[in-house]
Amino acid sequence: MRLLFVHERFGAFGGAEANILLTAQEMLRRGHAVSIAHGGGEGSAAEWCRVFEDREALGESPSPEAVERALARFQPDVVYLHKFSDPRVLRALEGCGRPVVRMVHDHDLYCMRSYKYNVFSRRICTRAASAYCVIPCGAPIGRAHGRGFPLRWVSYGAKRREIEMNKKFHRLVVASEYMRNELLHNGFALGQIETHAPVPRPAASPDAPSFGTRNLIVYSGQIIRGKGVDVLLESLARVKSPFECLILGDGSQRAECELISRRLGLEDRVHFAGFVPQASIAESYRDASLAVMSSLWPEPFGAAGLEAMRCGLPVIAFDAGAISEWLLDGVNGFLVPWRDRDAFAARVDVLLQDKALARRLGQNGRQLADERFNFSAYIDGLEGLFARAAGQAPLRT
Repeated sequence: MRLLFVHERFGAFGGAEANILLTAQEMLRRGHAVSIAHGGGEGSAAEWCRVFEDREALGESPSPEAVERALARFQPDVVYLHKFSDPRVLRALEGCGRPVVRMVHDHDLYCMRSYKYNVFSRRICTRAASAYCVIPCGAPIGRAHGRGFPLRWVSYGAKRREIEMNKKFHRLVVASEYMRNELLHNGFALGQIETHAPVPRPAASPDAPSFGTRNLIVYSGQIIRGKGVDVLLESLARVKSPFECLILGDGSQRAECELISRRLGLEDRVHFAGFVPQASIAESYRDASLAVMSSLWPEPFGAAGLEAMRCGLPVIAFDAGAISEWLLDGVNGFLVPWRDRDAFAARVDVLLQDKALARRLGQNGRQLADERFNFSAYIDGLEGLFARAAGQAPLRT
């Protein structure tokens, strides 16, 4: 098959881009041809250039002609659309005469704020896109990224049109049942949606964690408001056992969280390491006793928790979004009521004081990850979907 990936960026940025690269690498390995048509954003791109030898830059303001040029030159059997909200791109794909499969990575498609929770109360939104997004939510006024004026206008009418255009695509792929239900809530047809959790490629025989006396707790993820690192710090301040916590990641709330850490008297126990490569994250897990996720926004999946499970660590997280689909309370960690700092701290104390329990939950998590979130099965599922869309039999190697 010939697969044309379409995405707003080119190069490494975050989870969506990691998934695109990994999927393209595996499709190439299985004998398929891949290309990418991408927008103007560009990150670390060396590996992307090796994988996507065939590529088409659509530019900062992509035109329908640029999309048509990419289609005509590569002649794909299937278009695999990732993140792109530009109506000119969507209209060109809608009428391209080829099956379009859309991967819905997060809440961008149906939430004007993109994170499905109230920016002031931080409560999770359970509504479909509607006039409520305008008043009282106030979602048309959004935060602008980059330099210049800090606010931007978000059109409710444009969001409704984007949703309707996506309803015309062949299939939408989601990572979780939670995301499937969000699409159903927004009027997508049940038969149009397939669930394929974006499983990372497992490391070869990862070492077991030490569960040592250092009592190391690891957080891996962005430091932005929706990830709740400030609430994690407030929870850790309530922990009675001695501990160290390593915060692996960066983001717009880092300076604020470092200030909170000092104010809570945690500066000697909580260390902000900044952005860390995936291999270094695995090294930190080997020296740890548990992993934590403090997301307050409804996680579409929560791949960071799955990574920790693969390394044999128990996970403690707030019950937000799809986390409960892979974190089973008392089986592979603890699922804590949303934003309950006291309960979170109590669960951390349980695992730091009972290393036999922590080790057992970690082993359960590794087994669960291997059985339910298998990388080969994930790629098989996508390959089968593409083959059905193109009317072909999947290649086998």
